[in-house]
Amino acid sequence: MLTVQRVVLSSRPGKNGHPSPDNFRVEETSLCTELKQGEVLVRTVYLSVDPYMRCRMNDDTGADYLLPWRLEECIDGGGVGVVEASKNTQLATGDIVTSFNWHWQTHDVIHGNCVQKVDPRMVDGHLSYVLGAVGMPGLTALLGVREKGHVTCGAGQTMVISGASGACGSLAGQIGRLDGCERVVGICGSDEKCRILVSQLGFTAAVNYKKGDISKALRDNCPNGVDIYFDNVGGPISDTVISQMNSGGHVILCGQISQYNKDVPYPPPLSEETQEALRRKNITRDRFMVLNYMDKHKEGLELLSHWVKTGQIKVLETVANGIENMGVAFCSMMTGGNVGKQIVKISD
Repeated sequence: MLTVQRVVLSSRPGKNGHPSPDNFRVEETSLCTELKQGEVLVRTVYLSVDPYMRCRMNDDTGADYLLPWRLEECIDGGGVGVVEASKNTQLATGDIVTSFNWHWQTHDVIHGNCVQKVDPRMVDGHLSYVLGAVGMPGLTALLGVREKGHVTCGAGQTMVISGASGACGSLAGQIGRLDGCERVVGICGSDEKCRILVSQLGFTAAVNYKKGDISKALRDNCPNGVDIYFDNVGGPISDTVISQMNSGGHVILCGQISQYNKDVPYPPPLSEETQEALRRKNITRDRFMVLNYMDKHKEGLELLSHWVKTGQIKVLETVANGIENMGVAFCSMMTGGNVGKQIVKISD
């Protein structure tokens, strides 16, 4: 038996409630390490916290592809770790593995079929990138831009990204630039984040939505209007961007983080004015789900890996330490406390 720490959901935020670190509890439990055929013992190295997890805190996630976390049970999400013992012919001690359903605990016994083996060379040895730039957020940014953005190199297009300093947004802007957008403008919540987007990630400009007139700032930075909008936040910010979009433009509906604490359907309803703008200008606004493009994941990860290793994409991360800080890291991410991908380091 091995003593491990794990995180359980101790309470739900409630209707229209904001998540709190108190919704999460760290506890010790015993793990039987006697492996059955096909199983492996893994030690967790990194865990991911992501905006979609807010939906899993509710009794009803509002999405048929997402199961709610159960009260008093161990939480799961994206994770990466190392195999410490194996009775699986495909996995050996020392192998690096990842899963979308990794339990938030320091060690676990799982069947080898429930994890994917990782080649550390894909991420240049940065294992946390498996949960970010060369993982699901990276694929979401890449396939979102390519499947729904309709970027045409040389067409002089302007792309706007909300939530631009987050895991997806910081990558989507860089991918829009690589694919040929003439202007890439990010929206985020601080002057420091704006500075990082422009100086480190190559955005043309960035707008602090907490400061001044966002509508005027967008007009100043998008003099030819907006052709493509990568929407991570929804709400009034998205209404403002859509009002400045050109005819025949495209909204990539990736996330609506500003609305996740509200008891509304997903995607949340739009104002009549915004709906009219979409109709009048013939703007597409299709919900994007990366899980609908499984056949493109392998090729996408290889391209993201190449871009990261060659420095064409810069990776931003905010790293918290210790399983006891999972709840704090999640709540910080939900209120914009992170720059880039929010990761929690569990062990070396």
